[in-house]
Amino acid sequence: MSQFTDIIEEKCPVCGKGHVFSKKGNPLLFKMPKMNETCNVCGHKFEREPGYFYGAMYVSYAVTVAEMMAVYIITQFFTKDFATIITIIAITAVLLSTFNFRLSRMLWIYMFDSKKREA
Repeated sequence: MSQFTDIIEEKCPVCGKGHVFSKKGNPLLFKMPKMNETCNVCGHKFEREPGYFYGAMYVSYAVTVAEMMAVYIITQFFTKDFATIITIIAITAVLLSTFNFRLSRMLWIYMFDSKKREA
């Protein structure tokens, strides 16, 4: 399987079989995603040290900005009212918050831990 599909399916960067998240989270119920401490297949520790995912916040910011730019461009075709566009962007940001949280952590893990798969 490719790394892209492993990131989307939230698989372990080392074995590609275990799941990184045990719960997906729900922004409407104010539930954040729950991350496993280790892979249940190979035992790889996801958070290597305290503050390991600090850089994932910057990845999340970049992903969110890209999504909001896309939403802005799409909503331009339907309305020219600036307040409506901002409202749609804000709602989209809230609805995609847990997805962006998981995606940014997966991208961060794969940037640093996927090299262990080849070894």
